[in-house]
Amino acid sequence: MIYNTLAHYYDALVKDEEASREWVSWIESELAPCDCLELACGSGEITEMLAKKGYTMTALDLSEEMVKQAKSKNLEGSIQFLCQDMRNLSNLGSYSGIFCLCDSFNYILEKEEVDAFFHEVCQHLKPNGLFFFDTHSLDRLDEFDSEYNETGAFEDGCQYQWSIMAEDDYVYQDFAFYMKDKVVQEHHIQRVYDPIWLNDTLSKYFDVLKVTTDFDIEGIVPGEKYFYVCRKKVQE
Repeated sequence: MIYNTLAHYYDALVKDEEASREWVSWIESELAPCDCLELACGSGEITEMLAKKGYTMTALDLSEEMVKQAKSKNLEGSIQFLCQDMRNLSNLGSYSGIFCLCDSFNYILEKEEVDAFFHEVCQHLKPNGLFFFDTHSLDRLDEFDSEYNETGAFEDGCQYQWSIMAEDDYVYQDFAFYMKDKVVQEHHIQRVYDPIWLNDTLSKYFDVLKVTTDFDIEGIVPGEKYFYVCRKKVQE
């Protein structure tokens, strides 16, 4: 699902400056400023922070509305933003670092597409380049086994309802935006993958350097997200 109406309210709904700083610190701890590509950059919050840290950023998102939001933050015009699918990078060059953050990876719904995505990322990394991404943990499926519901209102008066429900390997999110003259609904699906299968698939293209839970807990343990730092394999 492409973020449309949600793009306009995305920061108001989920923006967390402390968490954004944690994302940046995680990347900084493994990769010095260099030429980087961010996939599914969303509203560009982390992109902008990395650019200010000295990273040369190219960023893309499938949602045109999200790209507009991201561009509006980059007043210096130092970031190249593109509207395109992260699964097809054929028009791009090679980078020292590629990032796919904030559970964006989980929008890839088929195992075959995951394999193809990892291959595509590998093809666009320079030798010894690093790939950073995170994924929902298996615990998230248990967390949302019972439906989560949130309601609220934005500064412009638009009211919203947000529900999250997990079933089998999937997380379903539904948004309803109640505006003055209409109701807009968006439906999002994400898939959670077993970390053993994920590691095996990654290993075709990368050396998995580090796996942590919730940024800094070593290994796969109970938590919300798994974080991966992978290095492009040396071609034999």
